[in-house]
Amino acid sequence: MRTQFSGPADRSQRFASSSLTQPSLGGITELRYSEQPGMMQLLLLPVLKQLSEQSRWQLWLTPAHKLNRNWMQQSGLPLEKSMHITESERLTTVESMVKALRTGNYSVVLAWIPYELNDEERFELEMAAAEGEALGLIMRPQGHDRVLSRQPNTPKIPSDLFH
Repeated sequence: MRTQFSGPADRSQRFASSSLTQPSLGGITELRYSEQPGMMQLLLLPVLKQLSEQSRWQLWLTPAHKLNRNWMQQSGLPLEKSMHITESERLTTVESMVKALRTGNYSVVLAWIPYELNDEERFELEMAAAEGEALGLIMRPQGHDRVLSRQPNTPKIPSDLFH
């Protein structure tokens, strides 16, 4: 049985009373996807549909692309509980993701980050996800792991998700 909590006070009380017996409900996951058409929906859609049943929002942090509302509607994702913010700079995306995860207002925060996270970034994201009991999904196309420069590149995002 899953208990739903409404605010930070409820969460802090839960962590204080049961952190030794139950693992955190939040976490960070990287999803490296191929550019094959339809692959993104097969992997991502079931998770997003399940998370959309929560009362919390879904936040999409994307580089310079507008979220495809038709795709979301056809996929059964609730537009009224989805927020989209276009991010373009590396630190802004990670910092925005940390802040959003920490609030507890989102069931999932998706971010397109085309570079490998360093240990400090990963730790901050994991702590924020645990605190907000949220899922952080870091989306990365296959092949971007070889990028030596830590400067942001323009990631390829499946065109059916964005327009």
